Amino acid sequence: MKNIKHIIAVVFTFIIGLINAQDINIEKISKNYDYLAYVTTSEILLKVAEKGYESSELFQKLGNSFYFNNKMEDAVKWYEKLMNLEHQNPLDPEYYFRYAQALKGIEDYKKSDKWMKKFKEANPLDFRSIAFDENKDYLSRIEERSYKNVIIKNLEINSKLSDFGTTPYSDQIIFASSRGKSGMIYKWNNQPYLDLYSATKQDDGAYGLVEKFDDKINTKFHESSVTFTPNAKFIYFTRNNYFKKRYRKDDKDFNRLQLFRAELGENGTWGNISRIHFNNDSYSVAHPTINADGSKLYFASDMPGSIGMSDIYVVYINEDGTLGTPENLGVNINTEGVESFPFINKKGDLYFSSTGYPGLGGLDIYVIKDFEQLRNKKTNTYNIINIGKPFNSFSDDFAYYENLKKHTGFFSSNREGGKGDDDIYSFTIGDCKQELAGIVKDFKTQDLLVNATVTLFDALGNVIETKKTGADASFSFQADCNDVYLIRAEKEDYSTDEKRIEAINSIDNLNLKLLLKRDKQKVKLGDDLAKTLDIPIIYFDLDKSNIRPDAALELQKIIQVMKEHPEMNIEVRSHTDSRANDAYNDALSERRNKATIKYLVAIGKIKASRLRGKGYGEKRLVNRCSNGVKCTEAEHQKNRRSEFIVF
Repeated sequence: MKNIKHIIAVVFTFIIGLINAQDINIEKISKNYDYLAYVTTSEILLKVAEKGYESSELFQKLGNSFYFNNKMEDAVKWYEKLMNLEHQNPLDPEYYFRYAQALKGIEDYKKSDKWMKKFKEANPLDFRSIAFDENKDYLSRIEERSYKNVIIKNLEINSKLSDFGTTPYSDQIIFASSRGKSGMIYKWNNQPYLDLYSATKQDDGAYGLVEKFDDKINTKFHESSVTFTPNAKFIYFTRNNYFKKRYRKDDKDFNRLQLFRAELGENGTWGNISRIHFNNDSYSVAHPTINADGSKLYFASDMPGSIGMSDIYVVYINEDGTLGTPENLGVNINTEGVESFPFINKKGDLYFSSTGYPGLGGLDIYVIKDFEQLRNKKTNTYNIINIGKPFNSFSDDFAYYENLKKHTGFFSSNREGGKGDDDIYSFTIGDCKQELAGIVKDFKTQDLLVNATVTLFDALGNVIETKKTGADASFSFQADCNDVYLIRAEKEDYSTDEKRIEAINSIDNLNLKLLLKRDKQKVKLGDDLAKTLDIPIIYFDLDKSNIRPDAALELQKIIQVMKEHPEMNIEVRSHTDSRANDAYNDALSERRNKATIKYLVAIGKIKASRLRGKGYGEKRLVNRCSNGVKCTEAEHQKNRRSEFIVF
């Protein structure tokens, strides 16, 4: 049920009242629309559209009504009509983004990418645009990262309404559900308000005996998303801004979400419920998760300073159980979209759901491996990985939880084939070992490099295993699936090469090629130092012979080699391409040759007796591009070269 979850994750507002809208005039229903009672509003708007009325406002409201209720086929229909009216009124680029997301919801990824490109053109500095631009091949990368050895199961306890968010507690799981048969109805979706429920694990491993979790924690309004301290003495949970029978709203008449804490009494019941000190009537705070040692609590919020519709925050838990000052995890994680439902596992990996990164559609689940360790090292950039299928789909996927030791866990989704709106799924990851195999070669000659050292590192740079290549220059490591590794090859007289392997979820073998460039090379008479030192063309400005700064940098390499080897003498050879006439090219190459030698003597303090040179114009072409032959710029460039021959 994207509607409830979307409010929790994105807008963070819960509305009680529903304004009766009898008139089909758009102006008459604007207030109803603003109050997010989309079920009723969309019906009225549809009647307006069916009468043949067209306007940007009408199509925006219709598109949004279906978009926020996860009816993407209808959202696409009305957003498309909105785009067709774009010439009449400029659109907020956010509608390009929503249209692109809705298209993913019907698996039209090609068209979605087209509108994401338009969104990027309109908002190039938006973090969602940057993420899209940096991950153009996101679909293939997600496919590569997807699991082949995982079993997911729709839990028997799911109802026809919304069930989501799973936290283990003793032999139970605690989750949110709107299955209540009595009490107030939430006008967004005409379903009962969410309460917290427990389900007990049975002998066969299934969950049953569903009952309300706690009467003091549950109220007549929404409760969801819980986390327990490691000693299980405290529970943090999400609730409407409702405390001590007082229901609070912000200045826009919206009721926000807040975090609460309850304490386990000696009699085994929860009590002493208190509000978290940074709750506020004007913004929402929700979806807590506590790390392994109980020192930090992560949550989602749209508080002032947030980058997007909701961001991930962290706050330290003091020794007395109070909380410190919240800190936004920053622009390297949060985007202008939705980041919500954080979960931190025992190893310090951070999972969260987001609409801000390229994904399969709706909310996708992402992970930053070893997040807490990296953050302790003051890392400013993180590798944000879409965890792939079957966890992610073209619908909303969120509220991830895992037990690392048992390779099991839960997540929630409103994907097709479920029992209700949002459903809870369990998963089991089968045993999986990934063979990281490859070969080490010389970058230039492609010769096999025997006795090279190959090292396997974990994501934090800790050495796991080191091997030497044999006669066939191959190497092989056995690694766990679903992790991040770095493989580095080294050999004396060579520079290193390394490859990072991200989120290995496949049991298919990898064949890696590590190519090492010679760092220490033998130089003999007749060798060209330009090739040895990887020096490109010594560039000059058009029709000029003075040394440019970029050329000076390359010439410093020659100077350094000649200083280290005083017995070495160099012949400088300057060449041009075949364009312009022969006499012009001869004179031009000669001027540039003399300028090069002059620089080596004057700036490099190289004795003139160790240098000689000549300009050859276009006399020594290295390819077919002679006078009159049509060639590409790249082909001509190969002839515009400088050579530094040892004599």
